[in-house]
Amino acid sequence: MTRPRFRHGLVIGKFYPPHAGHLALVRHALARCERVTVQVLASSVESLPAATRAAWIAEELPTARVVHAVDDAPVDYADPAAWDAHVAVMESLLDEPVDAVATSDAYGAELARRLGATWLQADPGRRGVPVSGTAVRADPAGHWWALPAPARAWYVRRVVVLGAESTGTTTLAEDLTALFGLPTVAEFGREWSEQRPGGLDAPWHTSEFDLVAREQARREDDAARRTPVPLLVCDTDVLATTVWHERYVGASSPTVEALAASRVPDLYLLTGDEIPFVQDGLRDGEHLRHAMQGRFREVLARQEAAGGAPWVEVRGDRATRLAAAEALVRPLLATPRTLADPLPQANGDLVDLAAAHGAATAHRPGDGRVPAGAAVRDSRA
Repeated sequence: MTRPRFRHGLVIGKFYPPHAGHLALVRHALARCERVTVQVLASSVESLPAATRAAWIAEELPTARVVHAVDDAPVDYADPAAWDAHVAVMESLLDEPVDAVATSDAYGAELARRLGATWLQADPGRRGVPVSGTAVRADPAGHWWALPAPARAWYVRRVVVLGAESTGTTTLAEDLTALFGLPTVAEFGREWSEQRPGGLDAPWHTSEFDLVAREQARREDDAARRTPVPLLVCDTDVLATTVWHERYVGASSPTVEALAASRVPDLYLLTGDEIPFVQDGLRDGEHLRHAMQGRFREVLARQEAAGGAPWVEVRGDRATRLAAAEALVRPLLATPRTLADPLPQANGDLVDLAAAHGAATAHRPGDGRVPAGAAVRDSRA
């Protein structure tokens, strides 16, 4: 028998953060409805902007209409006034009435009744996709499989290895990447130096450093979406590009500095300049190395003092550096990026909503009464 096709479906939630269960629910609605509106309803106590969550969902499910709003009403499934407040926010975000409401949990019956729609329940008990926002917030690494690419990139702890020429930056970055099984984030500036018009002898221009900075950031973000664990190690970053701009152009670059300020990692590792200098045909020379190393120390100290990332200078032979770096990086991997707790919810276990509204006791689809024994959980968790 052919399933009914609905005109306009609604999916609501906190999506804090979006995960595979949310995406499956929206896909369920898309399969049954001509169009679907997804509403990201965030409270002001949450620390991940609603607009960010909405953008992630829109990226993953471009055929859905995704909107967002702040909804600070109390979450109490037994309180008609709380329901009124939440539904008022939902209705304010609709561009036309809905005739279907898709949820996993049983509160969908009451929501559908209030909106004059049909309840489309998907994956009751979350047996098909066993994940929740609460579980993800508690253990992002353990639920890495359930996070879409943009959410993974947000959770990733980022470590940047940088330093003056011939200080072992690439070696340490590669060793850490191999140790933790991470995708490589190589230094684009070196590649550009090899292929730039005019070669190394041509004057450098700010536009080149803008190009290098943007491409370095793009590579980093791409790897953050693909990493199998919430960690990334980068061979240089945009902050290092600001230092090289000073070196080759003779002044700072507001555009590169602005990009660097928007991309603060979790840790900087500065490779020491005590090892022998090796000329590879692209480097300025040993006579500049110690001065450039000093400039890196100044820049790193300044950004940390301004609330940026901590930094540590690692020295010694290859094995010693790797051991020191590993000791600094492992705690980051073991400490997930945190999200503030959402608003608490009340009466989310057994709620007779039909009785609260004075409805008939007989259960009919969409009449608002949660079946006896049904556990009502907030799918927005």
